[in-house]
Amino acid sequence: MMFRLVLLFVLLPLAELALLMYVHSRIGLLWTIALVLGTAIAGAALAKHQGLRAWRRMREEVAGHRLPGGALLDGFLILVAGVLLITPGLLTDALGLTLLFPPTRNRIKRRFWMALRSHAEAGGPSGGPGAARPAGEPEVIDTEFTPTATDDSSERKP
Repeated sequence: MMFRLVLLFVLLPLAELALLMYVHSRIGLLWTIALVLGTAIAGAALAKHQGLRAWRRMREEVAGHRLPGGALLDGFLILVAGVLLITPGLLTDALGLTLLFPPTRNRIKRRFWMALRSHAEAGGPSGGPGAARPAGEPEVIDTEFTPTATDDSSERKP
């Protein structure tokens, strides 16, 4: 986890800076700034449009008494895309714009649902059937007991 954070907060900004310097050397400062601002503005407009669409779909699914799982995941991915577009840089803008296009987002959603399904079938972290226990830890089976009229065990004395 720590390695991923280092990648995110150290290497990504360095890669963004290197790319901006390269683009600046090719097209100049004003065009580079215009490119960064243009992708941010276009992305914000597209994020708003896609976000409203996901919101409408979610409301329709709730009104139809269906779980809005797909629409919620769409909304989350659009939110992530908006955050990436706010972040200055061309790499994050490209990734954010990629998340805003429905075909790309649908592919990511499909992979997410497949990973979730395989995680649930394996037992997941909740300790369901098939989940591995730490070594030496006993298996706990949770049950309920309801005394009945024929059960006289509560009347016994030690």
